[in-house]
Amino acid sequence: MSDLVSSSIDSINSNSTYNTSASTKSLENSLSSTDLSTASDDKLLAVCKDFESYFVEQVFKGMQKMVPKNEDDKTSSSSSSLTDYYKDELTSKYATSASESNGGEGLGIAKILYEQMKRNYGTTE
Repeated sequence: MSDLVSSSIDSINSNSTYNTSASTKSLENSLSSTDLSTASDDKLLAVCKDFESYFVEQVFKGMQKMVPKNEDDKTSSSSSSLTDYYKDELTSKYATSASESNGGEGLGIAKILYEQMKRNYGTTE
C-alpha cells in the first residue's frame, strides 16, 4: 500500500513539474512556430492573450513566495507535495480567469501588446 501511495505522489510531482513546463513550452512554441509578422489578427491576439495569462500566473506565484511559511507545520512530504500541486493548479486557473475577465479584455496587457505588435509589424486592421 505504501508503495502505491509513494508512486502516486511521485506521479503527481512529475505531473506538476510537467504542467508548469508545458505551459511555458506552449507559449514558447506559439511564439517560435509562427512568423508573427505574417500571422492573422486572431493568431496574434491569441498569442498575446497566452502571454498575459502566463505573465499573471508568474506574478501570482511570486506573490505566494512572499507569504512566510509556518515553521511549526509538521506535514508529511506527501501532503506537502499534494498541497503544492493543487496550489499550482489553482494559481494557473486564477491567472487564466483574470486574463479572460472584464468581458474578454482581461487586464488589458494582451490588448496593449497586440496593438504594439501590429504597429511594429506595420499591419493594418
